Amino acid sequence: MKALETRTDIEELVNKFYDKVVIDDTIGFFFTDIAQIDLKKHLPKMYNFWESILLGNPVYDGNPMRVHFPLNQVVALEEHHFDRWLALWQQTLEENFEGENVATALLRAQNIARIMSYKMKIARS
Repeated sequence: MKALETRTDIEELVNKFYDKVVIDDTIGFFFTDIAQIDLKKHLPKMYNFWESILLGNPVYDGNPMRVHFPLNQVVALEEHHFDRWLALWQQTLEENFEGENVATALLRAQNIARIMSYKMKIARS
């Protein structure tokens, strides 16, 4: 196991995570059918997002919450979807990395999942 400390590490983490996500029975369809993400465009954004969070390099420019609201109108993004996203993230972290940034990546993902789940629920009300 290695530490999660470089852009290359983040790219490896994100790639392995998305390998799981896009085929997942619970949430994969959001990525493949609903959002129809182009991984060649999407993954570099995710690399930047997590690099900004974990390494403190301000390379991410975007608003992840805003992107999810239209998807939530097509198919409700519910708490169990965020729970599954988080479980896959944690699994990917634990399978590949160790150290302080792993704990930070998990904590930040937990906060993101909780906030996004809450805001998507409110938006559907």
